[in-house]
Amino acid sequence: MKKLLLAAVAAMAPLSAQTYVIRNATVMTVSKGTIRNGSVVVKDGKIAEVGEKVTIPPDAKIIDASNQYLMPGIIDCHSHIAGDGGINEGSTSVSSMVDIKDIINPEDIAIYRALAGGVTTANILHGSANAIGGRTLPLKMRWGKDAQGLIFQGATPGIKFALGENPKRAGNPTGLPINTLSARYPATRMGVEDVIREAFNEAKAYKAEWDAYDAKKARGEQATAPRRDLQLEALKEVLEGKRFVHVHCYRADEILMMIRLADEVGFKVRTFQHVLEGYKVAKEIAAHGAGASTFSDWWSYKVEAFDAIPFNAALMTRKGVLVSINSDDAEQMRHLNLEAAKAMKYGGLSEDEALALVTLNPAKQLGIDQEVGSIEVGKDADLVIYDKNPLSAYSKVQKVLIDGNIYFDRDNEVTAWKTKEAEKQKLIEKERQSQPRGGQGITTRRPQQ
Repeated sequence: MKKLLLAAVAAMAPLSAQTYVIRNATVMTVSKGTIRNGSVVVKDGKIAEVGEKVTIPPDAKIIDASNQYLMPGIIDCHSHIAGDGGINEGSTSVSSMVDIKDIINPEDIAIYRALAGGVTTANILHGSANAIGGRTLPLKMRWGKDAQGLIFQGATPGIKFALGENPKRAGNPTGLPINTLSARYPATRMGVEDVIREAFNEAKAYKAEWDAYDAKKARGEQATAPRRDLQLEALKEVLEGKRFVHVHCYRADEILMMIRLADEVGFKVRTFQHVLEGYKVAKEIAAHGAGASTFSDWWSYKVEAFDAIPFNAALMTRKGVLVSINSDDAEQMRHLNLEAAKAMKYGGLSEDEALALVTLNPAKQLGIDQEVGSIEVGKDADLVIYDKNPLSAYSKVQKVLIDGNIYFDRDNEVTAWKTKEAEKQKLIEKERQSQPRGGQGITTRRPQQ
């Protein structure tokens, strides 16, 4: 039955990019303002033309978006969907050898639900039980593709760090005195800092060995390659600027600690995740050059979140921090457009600034803004059509394109519902008929005493 279901899903996936002209829409480019009654030409999976008047290719299929809104696909900078078998390797304080890429589950229904909410790209993170967690990567919500087909090719990979309660409590989950065998170091905030520093001390030594080896090879000398260490390999890539660091955090003091530690070690934090007290140290975050990916209005759900305020995103934005709003939740992921809209109420951001929180800004944080995040010629045709302004609570997603392919169409979903339900029942019945009846063909043996 599973093979039949996979075949059915694969049959629904787009095979090749059609040439489209989406016309008569309110085009919210994010980067270049809003075009009333505008049109967008999509060709070979890319945005070919944008404007009030465009050249319509002879082979183009017209999508009439009259009285509707067109915006870039939503990008979620912090998600855990599509992970199979858990996203925390909590048995060790440093788990930089594990990789989310190895456990991608393309059958996760959350991919489809995110797609139906206008999400086209999501950064899939390791959990937060470790001071240094696993490797991360962004996926495109290409529902129906296999695991490899979901990966955002060419995107800089990342790694998850975590500060505060999560890693220190994971070190002592029983609550027993920390000198017992049940404890895993670290069990304090000081210990978390020490784990990260010591890991990078080892990574620097590891990098020096490889740099010396590479130098000898470049000079034509004989050299023995150092032993490959996958745990340190990821941290070596961080030092070389080849892997982004995304840091789970809440409190202002630990944010400052991480900035100082990163400056000491010699790397830049790419994003602080959650960062609910970021408004207290926004100048320092901006000076370091880090981004902040936060919640719109979550607070008091844990001790570290007591000082969170709904003005956080707007205040950090005004202080020069590159800010995005993320979900960290498969349900909230379906309406990130409305989470962004809250920044207009709490902080007075403009329409474009609010939309950028879930499109262009997370694209910049993930280093993929040359491909996605705004409606500009040459970028991937990752687009969402809404029936109303996407910053309105009454708006609904009508169509979603990824790489110029329509992956979600509300009209088709509604009209095809009965057909899909009938197909589902047919598959269930076929599976039922293939099973032996009344235990026929099944042999049981009494175990020997």
